[in-house]
Amino acid sequence: MADLTLRQLSRLPPELLEADARDLHALLGGPTLLHLDGRDPRPLFVSVLLHGNEITGLLAVQRLLRKYRTHPLPRSLTVFFGNTRAAAAGVRRLDGQPDYNRVWPGTDRPDCPEARLMAEVQDIMRRRRVFASIDVHNNTGVNPHYACVNRLDPRFLHLASLFGRLVVYFLRPRGVQSMAFAELCPAVTLECGKPGADRGTEHACDFIDTCLHLASIPDRPPPYLDLFHTVAQVKIRDGVRFSFTDETADLVLRSDLDRLNFTELPAGIAWGEVHGDTVPLAAVDEDGRDVTGRYFAVASGKLVLRQPVMPSMLTLDERIIRQDCLGYLMERLDGTEAG
Repeated sequence: MADLTLRQLSRLPPELLEADARDLHALLGGPTLLHLDGRDPRPLFVSVLLHGNEITGLLAVQRLLRKYRTHPLPRSLTVFFGNTRAAAAGVRRLDGQPDYNRVWPGTDRPDCPEARLMAEVQDIMRRRRVFASIDVHNNTGVNPHYACVNRLDPRFLHLASLFGRLVVYFLRPRGVQSMAFAELCPAVTLECGKPGADRGTEHACDFIDTCLHLASIPDRPPPYLDLFHTVAQVKIRDGVRFSFTDETADLVLRSDLDRLNFTELPAGIAWGEVHGDTVPLAAVDEDGRDVTGRYFAVASGKLVLRQPVMPSMLTLDERIIRQDCLGYLMERLDGTEAG
């Protein structure tokens, strides 16, 4: 059984500045908190590699720490290096592991050692009076860069707006890092495009650096925001054989499905072909209710949308679809609701 003892460091290992994500487990030994002092003692918290193949957070932190190698950080910084074992294998999570971004306090998953470790991380940062929290992720499909929040609180929205105008509000899935840290401080999730792209690394690094320089986070909503609400998570039903290329599968999804992300789609648009009369997807809203019939239907052998909606995080990666989901459905929020 893997050792899930939380490691804590108060000095930066020099090797960390250049380490590849695949070498991090050998260097750190497992999930690790790195505490670095800065001029302002209240720490900024940054979590990286909760999904082992989403490396932009690590690259951004390395770039940032190289910048400050010879002078003090403006604010104390704590970095959490998450699923280092999955990072060593270059995968989101290992078979038999829970998703490291589904087991934080507030999760609806069964108790497990990983959930207890995340609760320990949250408790440590509560005692350290964390200033703000940033969780850095990547997508496998075609998506713009955007920030996510779990509260329509002006401080959360202001923090998110520093990453960009595009912001997504969501309450499901449960057990995500940002939702747990929202109990302690303004918290955001960054979605930085595909892993390893230099533009995503630079964007995340600049955002973290900006947050290190904040003396406070204004308690007023930003003036300009494109705000969307995630209304459903979409999964492929158990037992359905799906493919993007095999025409004999129960569900043959369109090969450009991920290019529909962040596009306001009309009712009637097809997502694929279905062999049968039953909708092969399951859409679940933020209260856990099955809302499949609200959004999808089978018509003339095609899987079609029943109403206008904007998808996000649709992916062509079949492993990710099986381990997590196909994607999410969103609706635009009136800016007045964010006040």
